[in-house]
Amino acid sequence: MTENRNETYLKETECINHKNPLIQEKAAQLKELSESKLDYIKKAYEFVRDEIPHSWDIKAAVVSQKASEVLKNKTGICWTKSCLLAALLRSNGIPSGISYQLLTRADEDAREGYIIHALNTVYIEELDRWIRLDARGNKENVHAEFSVDEEKLAFSVRAEFGEIDYKDNNPDLDERLVKILKESKSVFEIATDFKMK
Repeated sequence: MTENRNETYLKETECINHKNPLIQEKAAQLKELSESKLDYIKKAYEFVRDEIPHSWDIKAAVVSQKASEVLKNKTGICWTKSCLLAALLRSNGIPSGISYQLLTRADEDAREGYIIHALNTVYIEELDRWIRLDARGNKENVHAEFSVDEEKLAFSVRAEFGEIDYKDNNPDLDERLVKILKESKSVFEIATDFKMK
């Protein structure tokens, strides 16, 4: 990818609002604890994964719509947890984007419908390549880890159930997802009825 392309993944957006003072403060704290740029990426990832619970896991109805709100509310769904990690990375000059998966709502049963899962793309300067990290939050049967060698994501896509790993790299949260967040009064009413592509 060219330098110009990487610049796109450093811009502030409505949802990835990395110039917000809350984001800047947390990014500075994490940077202070880090020994290198790669260590900072790991610490930011582990902070979002482990210290910001997924709203469904803790049954929190509040709808965090952008990165700073996830930090303030201390919870968010995968869409906005991805925005928070991207914001923490961009605030320290590390290009980051969002990738998507289409997953079934229920294990081994596509009749329940599908959900759109979001995770992060991160440019690793030392390796001159992009990797994907999933800060959704671990729980029983979900064990995402930081790795630059092989993907250790929250979910393995099962093609037999119609699930899709788009393996894409987007500079911002999809506008359809932003609209759903703005129109939802509770996390538990959030739903999608479309595929990303």
